Amino acid sequence: MSDTTEAGPLKDYQARLITPFAVLGISTEQDWLTDIDYLPLDVPPLAPDDPLAEEVCRQLLAYQDDPAFVFDLSLHIAGTPHQKRVWEVIQQIPCGSTRSYADIARQLHSAPRAVGQACGANRLPIIVPCHRVIAKNGGLGGFMHASDGMPLNIKRWLLNHERV
Repeated sequence: MSDTTEAGPLKDYQARLITPFAVLGISTEQDWLTDIDYLPLDVPPLAPDDPLAEEVCRQLLAYQDDPAFVFDLSLHIAGTPHQKRVWEVIQQIPCGSTRSYADIARQLHSAPRAVGQACGANRLPIIVPCHRVIAKNGGLGGFMHASDGMPLNIKRWLLNHERV
């Protein structure tokens, strides 16, 4: 029998890791990390069921202990060419720093809204740290295609965690 929440059944994960800001649903395929989902804090944990999921959990806990931790995982990053370019730029933002949607758009000859859409489509948050992308005025901007609620609380937690 699969786990369920008020919203319905949970998808199959290879692990669910409890953190202070969310439960992280971890999906792997063969030797690749494919997804990390932010789940509500009341979702039950799930012990890793394969060696890669165990390593992903170990590295996410290392990040929780040290925000400057550098991930070393085999990633399967599926997306459009534009999304992949945005994600490459985001991965270059140092821990404790931020860049605006507009700055990234200017660098890629794109539009801030398109950068925001690519951030929202990121299937590997924390490892591809889209939380480090903020509004031009210094505000949080959006997160996970949302402009308030739980997603912004997660973004705020991650940014505060990375402040040195």
